[in-house]
Amino acid sequence: MSETAKVLSDVTIELMVKNGDMTQEQADNRKAIVGLLESAEVDGMDFLIWEMDNNGFFKAPCSGQYHLSVPGGLAKHSLNVYDNMVKLNETFKADIPNRSIILCGLLHDLGKAGDYGKDNYVPNILKSGKLSDAKPYETNKELLYIPHEVRSIAIAERYIRLTEEEEHAIYYHNGKYTHIGYDLKETPLMMILHFADLYASRVLEIEEEKKGD
Repeated sequence: MSETAKVLSDVTIELMVKNGDMTQEQADNRKAIVGLLESAEVDGMDFLIWEMDNNGFFKAPCSGQYHLSVPGGLAKHSLNVYDNMVKLNETFKADIPNRSIILCGLLHDLGKAGDYGKDNYVPNILKSGKLSDAKPYETNKELLYIPHEVRSIAIAERYIRLTEEEEHAIYYHNGKYTHIGYDLKETPLMMILHFADLYASRVLEIEEEKKGD
């Protein structure tokens, strides 16, 4: 790559939608996320967006079987978490910098897209040859396991510099729900990210899926 990564243009995205390589919803979510990330004015962001396009972030599912286990679910979830963080920051007057809300809200699950040219989630094909209805995706066995919280930070910091508080919030964003949560030191940024993520995954997105049934 040159000194400036070439972020996909709107025209290119429109052609991808027209050719069936991306749905309109995925394109709209990508546009929203790219716009927010660029507004954070962080050095190296164009390279990170380039990486997100190349590792399939905008078309990846968010989980194997729980919330938003559909193509494009990861980007949609990330926007939901960002929106929730904005509301919580205003409600509790936490005075968290907008940059931190953007980076933590949109990048906390970055590692769920995959790494090293390998998807994190792959279609869960049953012995019958059909895609599982109960669990559409499974974890890619060809990708060595690293907790997605750790992978998210690792991928982001190849291109941009996170603050100590941002690293901490992303690393502990699942609170005490994972093994890394036992040593948790709670901070305003970490708690707002955690609650925003929890509400998005356990309430908003579940209710949305029920409406779609």
